Amino acid sequence: MSYFREIIDGGWSLVEGMRVTVRRLFQPLVTVQYPRKHIRMSSAYRGHIELKVFKETGTHNCIACGTCERMCPSGVIKVQGVKEQAKSPKVATHYVIDFTRCSLCGLCVETCPTQTLEYSKEYDLVGETRWDGVIDLMARLETRRAKTV
Repeated sequence: MSYFREIIDGGWSLVEGMRVTVRRLFQPLVTVQYPRKHIRMSSAYRGHIELKVFKETGTHNCIACGTCERMCPSGVIKVQGVKEQAKSPKVATHYVIDFTRCSLCGLCVETCPTQTLEYSKEYDLVGETRWDGVIDLMARLETRRAKTV
């Protein structure tokens, strides 16, 4: 009896699968012809991280505390900074991240004490070699500011 039950269940599964396939066959395509057409990303899209530019200072507020570096589960963030004067706060000079190994978990953005990290809306980050994924966010910030001026 179980042999016939398996045949009936398998047949019913096949009929259901074909019903879904036929129904989808007559719906419009959702494929985007990517290099020629770009999609608009949702406001909830979380891309790679970027340094936020604050209007008050005209630059980032990263103090190179290293919290993001310590919290990163992949260990792909390296931050360096200098102190201009003895009692002044540290200012980040290098912020390098390896996006080829980044898991995009967002812990660095959540734990930043100065809220200077944000998610980018860019999804077109591609390179030809592994080293194209190792990006200095300070250099990207400078090129972004040069484009806006």
